[in-house]
Amino acid sequence: MKNLICKTIHRLSPPFHTGKGWGWIFLMLFTTLGAYAQCPAVNNAFQGGERLDYEMYFNWKFVWVKAGTARLKTDAITLPDGTDGYETSLIATSSRRADYFFKMRDTLISRMTTQMEPLYFRKGAEEGKRYTVDEAWFSYPGGKSQAKQRRLHKDGSVKTAENTMNECIYDMLSILQRARSFDPKNYKVGEKIHFQMATGRRVEKQTLIYRGKRNFEAEDDKETTYRCLVFSLVEYDKKGREEEVITFYITDDKNHLPVRLDLFLNFGSAKAFLKGIKGNRHPLTSIVKK
Repeated sequence: MKNLICKTIHRLSPPFHTGKGWGWIFLMLFTTLGAYAQCPAVNNAFQGGERLDYEMYFNWKFVWVKAGTARLKTDAITLPDGTDGYETSLIATSSRRADYFFKMRDTLISRMTTQMEPLYFRKGAEEGKRYTVDEAWFSYPGGKSQAKQRRLHKDGSVKTAENTMNECIYDMLSILQRARSFDPKNYKVGEKIHFQMATGRRVEKQTLIYRGKRNFEAEDDKETTYRCLVFSLVEYDKKGREEEVITFYITDDKNHLPVRLDLFLNFGSAKAFLKGIKGNRHPLTSIVKK
């Protein structure tokens, strides 16, 4: 996962050893997933027309350098079968200065039903000299969750995978949207949250740990301070020792917007900060009044 992140400094995004990049990071929020019966869910957090803008920074030899920008956008759409649904996209681009160290151009798209059941996912990622296109198609035969995945490499080679599970299987973006509607009021500090996610090559079990609440002062024009829920994405080494990979700061209100992301890399650290919000469904009651 850390290698993935390294490649994704470019994407600044998170995450998995598969090289998911910034895109991956924005998706790994928090969620408690269960059996297929729990896959359909009520969306209490977002609406079509929401747009979130981020700035990404990388620590290079004790100097923080702007690494690029990212935009997370959700639209209401009509699905091929004529029903209503959502399309969420994430576009992350490294700055010219960051291109000197690692070029990143990531575009992720996820389509889901209004009940937040994933249907299709695509991620085109140019990271350094590497270019891949990941796709995943989701279906629900016999009350189970099935993901058919395909990874196309720059040289034209293709790798495929197919997984069927009793648990819900999500992609990077649909898991983000699904997680935003969970109510964490009963979470205890240190509680572990597990979920299954399609990575483009396989389905992997991921672990998030709830760290509690903390205030965060955003680096926007108003220097807004948010009351946040804090979660950590962790990995385990061969001896079962816990290694923190990403820390997420999520607004403690009905929107559950990711406002800050801290990445711990093999060669440094990176951060992503929310800079702009448009089309949020609920009032930002997590803002701490000065």
